Amino acid sequence: MRITKFGHACVRVEHGATSIVFDPGMFTDPEAVDGATAVLITHEHPDHLVVDHLRATDAPVFTIAAVADQIRADAPDVAERVSVVAPGDTFDVGLPVRAVGELHAVIHPEFPRLFNSGYVVTAGDAKVYHPGDSLTEPGEAVDVLLVPSSAPWLKASEAIEFARAVKAPRNLAIHDRIYTEAAHGILEMQMNSFLPQEGLEYVRRADGEDL
Repeated sequence: MRITKFGHACVRVEHGATSIVFDPGMFTDPEAVDGATAVLITHEHPDHLVVDHLRATDAPVFTIAAVADQIRADAPDVAERVSVVAPGDTFDVGLPVRAVGELHAVIHPEFPRLFNSGYVVTAGDAKVYHPGDSLTEPGEAVDVLLVPSSAPWLKASEAIEFARAVKAPRNLAIHDRIYTEAAHGILEMQMNSFLPQEGLEYVRRADGEDL
């Protein structure tokens, strides 16, 4: 299995002939979808979804109903390649995938919460979890957690406790365009004050780098 970090929340998971791309959004170069065999979208925020990136590939798109509705309105030419999934659904994109959770994390109690689906992908004997913009636990053991590291809806303590609750041996920072490099250094220090004591690793990769 190969995991490559792209802009912000976009990650590619490759195993055998399958190449799954998560959340190619506005901080992601369209080249991230090159060679994709499937694209998974967690929710409709523009840092996770840019329809022109979906036009840059012929791969099928899997996402929730709210995102499918937006794609249908903004890019009907893409909509014919979209399959709708719901929380708890399992489906096959060349690798087994399970949809997790239902709602975006709370930004403010008075803001309506969007729907959001995380995805657990099984690649051989390893499981990778992309939660989107949520702190919903996957409900099963995973080997790699793509852990949000900076967001208007996220505190460092929440990111740390999410990683500790999921207990993935490896935690790859995503959702990382909000902080400066200095702030990411502080978060790394904070993560490493807790996770290694429980046998967990926290890492951050530059765009285009593999885990």
